[in-house]
Amino acid sequence: MRSYIFNAAVLGAVAGVVPAIRQSIRGPRDWRLALVWVGWGINVAVAIGTVVEQNRLARQAEELAALGLPPEPEDR
Repeated sequence: MRSYIFNAAVLGAVAGVVPAIRQSIRGPRDWRLALVWVGWGINVAVAIGTVVEQNRLARQAEELAALGLPPEPEDR
């Protein structure tokens, strides 16, 4: 859980909710407001997906190290 809270991508995505809230309060309620919220949701989903992928790769490297195997290259 800590890896999600302190990840810069997740913090940036969550901080991005402030402009979305301001737009919701002050701006017109039309299709552009929906796009603001959809964009924010996509941004948060990508940030969380990045943390999940980083955790998976770290766990895989630990398992390989425990078996005495060299780590896989990261140029995927």
